[in-house]
Amino acid sequence: MSALGTAELESMIDEAAVDAYNEDEQLTGLFTMLEEHLDLPFTTVAFGVEVTVGGIDLTPDGRIVALCSRGRMRQLIGILELPLPSPAPEGAQWIEAYRYWAG
Repeated sequence: MSALGTAELESMIDEAAVDAYNEDEQLTGLFTMLEEHLDLPFTTVAFGVEVTVGGIDLTPDGRIVALCSRGRMRQLIGILELPLPSPAPEGAQWIEAYRYWAG
């Protein structure tokens, strides 16, 4: 399923977590790479409806979430549960790296 190999994903994680001393800091590094590289906004289909992903956030409980909207409705969806459009937006390989890191 992954377009990237294990070595590539591990290299990306190493890049994101270069100065990290624990899992929280590794997560913050991955979040930072997503913030810097994921091309936003983009549209995708979640729960059967088209939504716009306008941003990402790091929750206090340690999850990276997508800030999704449709009209006035707003919903946070875990980035690992978010179906990506085809073609995926630029920077989506960082979601793959996060998925690999999260196990």
